Amino acid sequence: MTASQAPLDTARATLAIEIAALQTLTTRLDDGFNQVVQAMLNTQGRIIVMGMGKSGHIGCKIAATLASTGTPAFFVHPAEASHGDLGMVTAQDLVLALSNSGESQEITHLLPTLKRQGVPVVAMTGRLQSTLAQHADWVLDTSVEREACPLNLAPTASTTVQLALGDALATALLQARGFQPEDFARSHPGGALGRKLLTRVRDVMRSGDELPTVNESDDFFTLMRQMTAKNLGAAVILNPQQQVAGIFTDGDLRRCLEAGKDLRQHSAGDLMYPRPRTIAAQALATQAAQMMEQHGITSVLVVDEAQHLLGMVHIRDLMLAKVI
Repeated sequence: MTASQAPLDTARATLAIEIAALQTLTTRLDDGFNQVVQAMLNTQGRIIVMGMGKSGHIGCKIAATLASTGTPAFFVHPAEASHGDLGMVTAQDLVLALSNSGESQEITHLLPTLKRQGVPVVAMTGRLQSTLAQHADWVLDTSVEREACPLNLAPTASTTVQLALGDALATALLQARGFQPEDFARSHPGGALGRKLLTRVRDVMRSGDELPTVNESDDFFTLMRQMTAKNLGAAVILNPQQQVAGIFTDGDLRRCLEAGKDLRQHSAGDLMYPRPRTIAAQALATQAAQMMEQHGITSVLVVDEAQHLLGMVHIRDLMLAKVI
């Protein structure tokens, strides 16, 4: 074996051990998992996740995943809990305690108090005969045949199993709650998904004096002045009832010139395209983006149910709002 090959072989062996641990976990899941999911669904308070060391790091991630997918949760450090932070836990909560050995003193010392408060405990442990397992209301078995560490000491395969089982709990819970992409966006308002799922057409559209509008009877020069002044590459043509009658775009202008049409002899109503793409103000901005992409256009008109013009969304507006 060459020196350069050794790290690669170690990496593959590590992954093979962790994959095998996850496959074993899959076959080991039983109705106890369903009971834990139901207990979490029935919890009136929050899921309080605890863990020491590497299990604590995994616990932080599990708590964050639960919280972002519809299950209120947060992490409490068990050592800090013994010095006052246990006051964060109420009888309406449920504790999810992670400990591979099941003997982490910082956690086992809390069990009598949690029992007195009537707080249910779910143990995620690799030893079913441990103190934690014996005092928990439900036990999720996270045991592994061996750690991926060559010394069989550093938490590796065991923490991988904990992390994966936490993800399994979160996804089972979100499905049971009927959690939708819109719900996910509400807990991620600062991210790209939040912008895409929360931004409405009314939030990004141009309106009022920003709109390039003319009447059907207006001449070509009036049409051009509006298009130039508003710099949106189009003008909206309105009928006498102030409803959208059509649109005239830069592309329409080029096509008319190529056809040799004498534009000076025509009104806006003569030149307009009579079936512009329209959208409702309450629609998602992503729907406007999809419409533009599908039809190869750069703007969409925003109308009410009576086809009165409310606004216009230009592709630049969507880009500035980081919807696309």
